[in-house]
Amino acid sequence: MSERNIAVIHMSAGGLMEQKEGQDAASLARYYSENGAEEILVFDHSQEDEEHEASLSLLKEICRASEVPVKAGGHILRLEDVKKLLYAGCSKAILNYAKQSNIDLTEEASKRFGKERIAASVDSSDVVSAPADLVETFVSEIIYMDDLGPFREQLPSLDCNMDWGEFKLGPDGLVPVVVQDCRTDEVLMVAYMNEEAFAKTIETGKMTYYSRSRQELWVKGMTSGHFQYVKELRVDCDCDTILARVSQTGAACHTGNHSCFFQEIAGNGYKTANPLKVFENVYQVILDRKEHPKEGSYTNYLFDKGIDKILKKIGEEATELVIAAKNPDPEEIKYELSDFLYHAMVLMAERGVTWEDVTRELANR
Repeated sequence: MSERNIAVIHMSAGGLMEQKEGQDAASLARYYSENGAEEILVFDHSQEDEEHEASLSLLKEICRASEVPVKAGGHILRLEDVKKLLYAGCSKAILNYAKQSNIDLTEEASKRFGKERIAASVDSSDVVSAPADLVETFVSEIIYMDDLGPFREQLPSLDCNMDWGEFKLGPDGLVPVVVQDCRTDEVLMVAYMNEEAFAKTIETGKMTYYSRSRQELWVKGMTSGHFQYVKELRVDCDCDTILARVSQTGAACHTGNHSCFFQEIAGNGYKTANPLKVFENVYQVILDRKEHPKEGSYTNYLFDKGIDKILKKIGEEATELVIAAKNPDPEEIKYELSDFLYHAMVLMAERGVTWEDVTRELANR
């Protein structure tokens, strides 16, 4: 256990413990997952249920931001608490074996959620112990708290099969770099590299560019904290342009926009058909209605009526979808399925679930 690079986050009273100035849960998780952590362990030290609910909100942010497995424990009083940790996005719930009550939950939790979703934590101060056959049968991992060392930042260098001399350089000796968000495929910005910037990017895994105006290297995010972590570098067919697919922390643009390409200057009314982009766009409109109510909006009508009305509509739309599926015309299915998905997104917005949460859950199955 001690040989692995594991990051540990402690929470209490709905907030991060030992929090650095200006650091939130998501940015801390992103930092750990992009800087060498193999997994993140989160422990909630909240005493009251209300504090625990606030900690669960932070845990969701951590799971959304992290690209490595997140395992969490603390304040597990009942089976429902195990479910909440897993539903927040954790790969495993950690039962605290210093408490007999958590040992007693082991078999039921394992049968309900699967052995692979249950871990247990122990340390030298534990005054109770679990039967060996219980652990072997119902627990997938034992976490020894005494063995957890400090997190070690260790950005591995990238594997690169192309030398700088193979690029076709511009008159200024630079290569343009098109930067793309690895999650959404959105183009974020365009910058330039010289040989030193390219070598630094390969060495550190953080996008490093050459500033033509300042005539110097600059690591993206060194001032703002909005780093770009390299996921993949590609070169075009002429070897004169680099495509960098990155994990973007915060905004790529100095204006605060996620992408530098936020100003439309011409168009023909084109509507994107990218499925995830369509879902995200509709979901964002629904969120905007929730935050900025508009008179006469059906979406606001649903939010105003509350969860029971939203659930009633989902039930009605599901029934209509079933009826449509019995008919031979696929057009009716598309219409009813669209209605169902819209109302499902209203429910997602009401309960704070995002499409990223859903797609990540599906990807993990």
